[in-house]
Amino acid sequence: MLSNIGVPGLILILIIALVIFGPSKLPEIGKAFGSSLKEFKKATGDIMSDDETKNKNKDE
Repeated sequence: MLSNIGVPGLILILIIALVIFGPSKLPEIGKAFGSSLKEFKKATGDIMSDDETKNKNKDE
């Protein structure tokens, strides 16, 4: 889905976000989004490692 946006679409989204939130809020929003994404990746990694551990225990 995101591969179909392209550079002009990303620029348009950035301009709309700048108008809606203002230049002072964009760094805060970016930081919050980045930390949320980091936590999501960590949680999915934990789930995957738990599944691998369960599969190893079943094989033994």
